[in-house]
Amino acid sequence: MAEQTAPPESTGPAGAISAGPPGPAAEARPDKPDAAVVRDALGVGIAVGLSGFAFGVTSAGSGLSLLQTCVLSLLVFTGASQFALVGALAAGGNPYTAAAGAFFLGVRNAFYGLRLSQLLALPRAVRPFAAHWVIDETTAVTLPQPTRRAARIGFTVTGLTLYVLWNLTTLVGALGAEALGDTDAWGLDAASPAVFLALLAPMLKSTTERVTAGLAVLLALTLLPVLPAGVPVLLSALAAPVVLFLMGRTKRGPNAGNAVDGSATQRKKGERRS
Repeated sequence: MAEQTAPPESTGPAGAISAGPPGPAAEARPDKPDAAVVRDALGVGIAVGLSGFAFGVTSAGSGLSLLQTCVLSLLVFTGASQFALVGALAAGGNPYTAAAGAFFLGVRNAFYGLRLSQLLALPRAVRPFAAHWVIDETTAVTLPQPTRRAARIGFTVTGLTLYVLWNLTTLVGALGAEALGDTDAWGLDAASPAVFLALLAPMLKSTTERVTAGLAVLLALTLLPVLPAGVPVLLSALAAPVVLFLMGRTKRGPNAGNAVDGSATQRKKGERRS
């Protein structure tokens, strides 16, 4: 396949991706065997793809038909947004509010695409199809790869495996929910938040991320009794700017004090010299 006409990025030894001349960091990242990339991609794709069963059950339990459930997985294909949509609908939320919450959750994929488009440098004809696979899992597998070849393999294998399995297990889950009858009687309404938390928890590595998540949960639980279903989830996103603002003030406080003390010390030294 022909590459895009834009000037190619310079590469380090063995095709290591770099925005400029290869430095020590690029040289320290040796080639990764294709088999190892495929193994990692399959591991992620299979593990996450099987959770489509939970989505199928939850979607059918929220009142969506088998066709609607399957089309949602085929065309939307971003798990968190899908769970948010059917979860809000199951809670009796307005369809437009539910769709808005799902949309805002899916916006993050656009930012992933900005980075992956440079990293993969796919032909123009392939990009619209590849964009459909730009999600958390494909991004997580693609970004750490040391070469463009490895990145493309990781992205393709993860995306293909996850897309096929997610849609197959969605179908099985929806069919199973219809066979079970009332999903609320089985407690399957908890499947959506349980899977979402299982996917989210490993990503909360820093204190900032944990504090933001905790504040978002607190906001959602506080607003849940007084606002329509779906709205508390949207407003819980305010946790991020609040935490960032408070952290910025905390960081500026000591630095500002040090700057004032430093300038006062310099003035005193100047007075003594004079």
